[in-house]
Parts: sequence; C-alpha cells; structure tokens
Amino acid sequence: MSSSEDMKRAIQRAREAFQCGTTLSIDFRKRQLKALKRMYEENEAAFCSALAQDLKKPKQEAILLELNLLKDDITYILSRMDDWIKPEKIAPTIMTMFDQPLVYHDPYGVVLVLGAWNYPVQLALLPVSGAIAAGNCVIIKPSEVSPATAETIAKLLPKYLDKECYHVICGGIPETTELLKERFDYIFYTGSTAVGKIVRDAANKNLTPVTLELGGKSPVYIDDSVDMEVAVRRILWGKCINLGQTCIAPDYILCSKQLQDKFVEVARRVLEEWYGTNPKASPDLCRVINEKHVDRLSEYLKEGTVAVGGEVDREQLYIAPTILTDVSPKSKVMTDEIFGPILPIISVESAYEAISFINAREKPLVLYIFSALENIQKLLLSHTSSGGSCVNDTMIHLSGRGAQLPVPGGMNVWGLCGLSCLCVCLLVM
Repeated sequence: MSSSEDMKRAIQRAREAFQCGTTLSIDFRKRQLKALKRMYEENEAAFCSALAQDLKKPKQEAILLELNLLKDDITYILSRMDDWIKPEKIAPTIMTMFDQPLVYHDPYGVVLVLGAWNYPVQLALLPVSGAIAAGNCVIIKPSEVSPATAETIAKLLPKYLDKECYHVICGGIPETTELLKERFDYIFYTGSTAVGKIVRDAANKNLTPVTLELGGKSPVYIDDSVDMEVAVRRILWGKCINLGQTCIAPDYILCSKQLQDKFVEVARRVLEEWYGTNPKASPDLCRVINEKHVDRLSEYLKEGTVAVGGEVDREQLYIAPTILTDVSPKSKVMTDEIFGPILPIISVESAYEAISFINAREKPLVLYIFSALENIQKLLLSHTSSGGSCVNDTMIHLSGRGAQLPVPGGMNVWGLCGLSCLCVCLLVM
C-alpha cells in the first residue's frame, strides 16, 4: 500500500521532472519505450505467474493477450513515432497566406493511469506507452483486485523506467480516492461505468481532461445463412477467452428458435472438444476474479434455462461456460453487463426484429453480425449504432492495434490513437 505522503511525493517528483523538460527529448522517450519493452521480454515468467495467481490465466492467454500486445504496440510506436511527433504543416487560408501555420503535438504533463483487473498488465500499461511517446510523466495505479499483478508491476517498473518521471501507486479504494483529490493534467481510466462516473466527477473539479474506457453489452445476431459450426466456434472463442471477463466479449445472442436449438447442440459439442467432459479441470480456462463476482454471476443462472454448463464452484472461483435459454428481456442478465462465461439467447424471427431489440436498449459496445448475406450485414450496420462492429467473427478488433485506426468498442490506446489521445494539439503561426 502507498501512503498519502508517498502519493503526494510521487506526483510532486513527476511534476518537477516534467517542468524540467526531462520528457521532451524524443531520444529520451524512445529509450524509455525500449526499456519498457525490455521489461516485458525479460520478465515474461514473472508476469505469467502473477496472472495465474490472480485469474488462473493460461500462459498462452497471458502471452498473447497481455505481453505480446504491449510489445507489438511499442514496436509500432517506435517505427512511426518520428512522423507522428513532428509538427504538421497546415494549408494556408486567405487570412494566413503569408504565414506558415504549424500544429505541434505537446504533452499534457502528469498523466494518471487507472488500470483494470481483467487484463491487469495490458490495461495498466498500454496507456503508458502512448503517454511516454507523447512526452508525459505518468502515475500508474494498477487495480487492487488483481494484487499479484499490481505487486509485480510496482516491483519491476522502477527497475526499467526513469524513477523521477514514472511512478506506481498501489492500494485499494482509499488510495484511489486520495489520488483523485490531486490535480493531474490528464486521467485515463479503464473499468466499470459506476467507477467511471466517480472518476469523471473528480476530474471535473479541476477541469482535467479524461478518457473513460468503459464496458457495455455486445449483442450477436445470427441468421440461417451462416455456417453454424464456424459461427459457434468464433462466438465461443470470444466468450471463453479470459472466462468472458472482457469488455468486448459477446454478451447475448439474437437468433430464431430453430437456430437456437442448432447453436446449443453445436456449442455443447465444441465446448467438450475444447475443455473436456470436466471443464473445471481444464488448464485452458481462467477463473472468475473473486467470490463477489462468482455470487453476482450465479444469480444470473437463475434467470433462464441452463441449456449448456451451469456448474458453479464458489471456493474454486469457477463457473462453467454456460448457455441460457428462455430468458426474459427484462431480466438482470439482459440489462447488466455480464462480464463472465454466461451467454443468454433471445429469440427473434428476423433482422428487423433484432434491430428493434438492439435499438430499444443502451447503445452496444460492439455489435457482432453473423450472416453470409451482404444486404443483411448492411441492414444491421446502417440501422443500429454501436461503439464498433464486427462481421462473422468476434474480438478481432484487437488486430487493429498499431494501425492508424480506432479500435471498435473503445480501447483507443494503441499506436497513433494512444499517442494522439495523450497530447495537446498546439497551433503556432
């Protein structure tokens, strides 16, 4: 735990380092990014061990969806950073025809990054890469809900990054509350909507700009033109990664009653193929983060018919990948973000009925469309609004990392988007 004095001292040291211009050198930023990448490379075993302690995260998931993403992002930033950072020439207008307007990309100053527990390495440190590239000093607060990972980050980061510019603060709700009373130049938060509102209100007191990467529900529409074997595998892959504790995981399915029966039949077979007849013994399934969330998810199992799965072991923090049918649209499993391995199915008889269902609710984080028909794909895309969409696959939004593209459903912290988010555009004439 970090004391109040530790927090104030870290913020003061970071602010003094920024005011001295330490982070303004492009060479300094590149050295820090290379050191951060080296930290991931040299401590893979330590990070994988921490993730296994917190979430029983399989090694391949820890490497693929946490460490490799972070390393790839830094590699891409370093390859493009010079072009992104250099001043942009602006085409003159009649008022500026004798001038040469330039837009400079200046750092904000001291940035606070509040990480999340579900991908506790990635979501604590991915914004840090962009913040470093933009020239900021950073205070990092990993989630206390994943304590082993938070401790690992706090132990390793000072060994690789500049000790004046970058600091890790550990602790729980009291420490976060104290941090939010301090003045920062930018706040980056990933987590729940409820806490996001608290962060927003705290930022407003100092008129601090803030990015909130929050959750939401991500519906999946399936029609009878799809290859059901392929569709089920792709949907279940998106749902079972991290045991469904992913903000852009498929949240519920909209399909006809006939397709529902076929989906359940194929899903039962695919899950047994992947995880065996006793999924709890599989080394390839994560665990629910804690007992509070096991209890929350267990309540959802009562709100429909368990067609597949349904096993709960509170002591082992385990809930089996589960498919629910006969679910009321008004039930909590259909109004809350599930954030777990439960997949409800709602019967609709057409794409138009699916559109009406989606539009009657909060805007989806991601809309997943499974149809071989281009006109159906276009119909759903043009008649709904969501944070992003994906056709005939799930979770491949993550492949947008490094490209000059926003990642659908939020998570706009990769590559150019991450750097642009954490710097100020300054017009100079």
